[in-house]
Amino acid sequence: MANVNPASAIAAYSSTARAAMPQATAEGIQQAPVGPTFSSMVTSAAESALQTSKTAESMSMQAVAGNAEMSDVVTAVANAEVTLQTVVSVRDRVVAAYQDIIKMPI
Repeated sequence: MANVNPASAIAAYSSTARAAMPQATAEGIQQAPVGPTFSSMVTSAAESALQTSKTAESMSMQAVAGNAEMSDVVTAVANAEVTLQTVVSVRDRVVAAYQDIIKMPI
């Protein structure tokens, strides 16, 4: 997953939510097969974001050395910027959700 964009995040969430729902059968409710865990999905997304940043840095270094096309450098840096914005946005939403949970009366 080189790029993190909202559409792919929504698709991943939807498929995970569908997989977690129990399936109704004639015999009763059958549990859905277990898929990837939330922590493994978060780890994978973080590793992907880190790899995108490393790619942008590598392309920048190649441009300084004169070994890369400027359009490739701009594309890599733009991808890294979008990835960073997505990570910050997700972090902000997680913090806001945590604060909302803390404010709930028991």
